[in-house]
Amino acid sequence: MAKKYHVYGMGNALVDIVTEVSDEFFKEHSIEKGIMTLVDESRQHQLTNAIHLPSADRQCGGSAANTIIGAAQFGASCFYSCKVANDEMGDFYHSDLTSHHVSTNLSPGAHEEGITGKCLVMTTPDAERTMNTFLGITATYSVKEIDEAALKDSEYLYIEGYLVTGESSLHAMKVAKGLAEEQGVKTALTFSDPSMVKYFKDQMAEVVGSGVDLLFCNEEEAMLFTGTETIFQAVEALKRFAQSFAVTLGAKGALVFDGTNEIKIEPFPTKAIDTNGAGDLFAGAFLYALTHGKSYAEAGRLASLASSKVVSKWGPRLDEDQAKELHDHLFG
Repeated sequence: MAKKYHVYGMGNALVDIVTEVSDEFFKEHSIEKGIMTLVDESRQHQLTNAIHLPSADRQCGGSAANTIIGAAQFGASCFYSCKVANDEMGDFYHSDLTSHHVSTNLSPGAHEEGITGKCLVMTTPDAERTMNTFLGITATYSVKEIDEAALKDSEYLYIEGYLVTGESSLHAMKVAKGLAEEQGVKTALTFSDPSMVKYFKDQMAEVVGSGVDLLFCNEEEAMLFTGTETIFQAVEALKRFAQSFAVTLGAKGALVFDGTNEIKIEPFPTKAIDTNGAGDLFAGAFLYALTHGKSYAEAGRLASLASSKVVSKWGPRLDEDQAKELHDHLFG
């Protein structure tokens, strides 16, 4: 019997504040470029005061949220499990998420007391993105946010690697994965960011456990997790942890393993102006394709094409018309 949802995602709910800054801004404010850094509320307040907020774009985000919205824009039926507070940002997040046709555990007017998480996404002229994140209430993400009925009625569980930073959210990751395995729901995990693998490797290994059905990571994350020095060694080592996987290689495309064969996914030519969300959309397009009868090679091509388009514009996602255009370009 067909499942209600193609993908059930779980991850942080963060209102993304997207802006362009210079390298000088990083030096001036002692920001480490190119990675995600967790900050407290006062530090983020200091940074948002330093940028020109009216020129910044605001949207519901978080790594897995971007993936789930991307999958939904291509036509997948999706559910997103997250946590926001009873503030203006929380109401904005909820309405923005549902406007993208994503079902959720959130209930209007029933958000907990607190502060909704925010992520300041700073892009430099070289197209590299740097994130400073204040988790807010999503730092207390727990098993209470898991909707068991929706999870059981899904083809894939998609877990955001950023959740490993909290004790209760790490527990929720493992509980959700266990529930999925009991119900025959395939498990997919993204490592999310090199810093998650570098500083939380033991916790990430706990989530991987005896293995996942599908893993998403980039080249650096693959080598960090496997303790290898080349991408070829990493790909071989990853086969012990995942039935299948996709390793993104930036401008060089991607490497996909379908459980039997390694498939080189060629990049699509593009001029990158903002790499924010490229990996998230890659996963979203890939999951859409796999849940709609496409092969791993076809899924990789759609994901590569989608990533090439999203890095050529501002922001971490396409709109529905753009997604349909890409789908029709490849599949008619």
